Amino acid sequence: MIALVLLTAIFLDRLFAEPRCFHPLVGFGAMANRIESCLNESCLNKSRTSSSVQLISGIFSWVIVVIAPTLLILFFVTLVEEWVGEWVGNRVYTNWFFDVIFLYLAIGYTSLRQHAVAILTPLKANDLATARQKVGWIVSRDTADLDEVGVRKATIESVLENGSDAIFAPVFWYVIGGLPAVIIYRLSNTLDAMWGYKTPRFLYFGRFSARMDDVLNYLPSRLVALSYALCGQFFGAIRCWREQAHLLNSPNAGVVMTAGAGALNCELGGDTSYYGEVVVKPVFGGKCDVTNQDISRALQLIDRTLVLWCVVICLIAYFA
Repeated sequence: MIALVLLTAIFLDRLFAEPRCFHPLVGFGAMANRIESCLNESCLNKSRTSSSVQLISGIFSWVIVVIAPTLLILFFVTLVEEWVGEWVGNRVYTNWFFDVIFLYLAIGYTSLRQHAVAILTPLKANDLATARQKVGWIVSRDTADLDEVGVRKATIESVLENGSDAIFAPVFWYVIGGLPAVIIYRLSNTLDAMWGYKTPRFLYFGRFSARMDDVLNYLPSRLVALSYALCGQFFGAIRCWREQAHLLNSPNAGVVMTAGAGALNCELGGDTSYYGEVVVKPVFGGKCDVTNQDISRALQLIDRTLVLWCVVICLIAYFA
């Protein structure tokens, strides 16, 4: 059943992409913003508030925003499954339906491809201004002054990292823990994207959210790095992973991006501007300069990796 759920969810993602009218994560984000405004702003407005109070407030907020909705969703799903099970005499189809829907909402395969292509198209047309604008939609770095190489690097790095966060990690957690695990992962990962910054506002409040995201991505990121190696230039990927991953700040993104860059044999990284300040970052990956074609190759690496995961999961489900 796990394999069938996975294949169906991927089919729905390819067919419909992300919901255009209303995505549940948009509502989740609005709720998270309200809670953060209530709990974190009250701490920031009190000059004597200690960092420990902000940290505790952040932990409490994470529980409210991640665990509480998960329990409510599971309670609702259980009620519906029991009602439908009594009506039709079988809960299997209801279980399958909810698992497919939530896994479909958790993965962002088609959306990732669409964003990358939206950047690649103006690059090919020598429309750097539009490419800068489009890449600014998927990265947190300053993009107004990026040259073509900078836009390409930002795009490929985002494809490699988000391939892990938005595609393979949700699949991993669904296989490991079913519906509860994939909901907790997706909500936690979204919260990290909102609160996991080392700014004065979120330095302490968002620390727990960032650490939880690190924990939940630890195993998936390493499986993804290995998969990138198997689906690309294997020895180059392993070498970059082993020698360069520790140079990057993130314990998980560093593994994924260095392995991915090695698999593509292209040079990524370098100094980057965030919020008007230049941050010194290491160069990593292979020795080849990035070209527009490397963006397409990065998407092909994601495609091959997804096929690999589907084949392995189907084989495990068949022989288990």
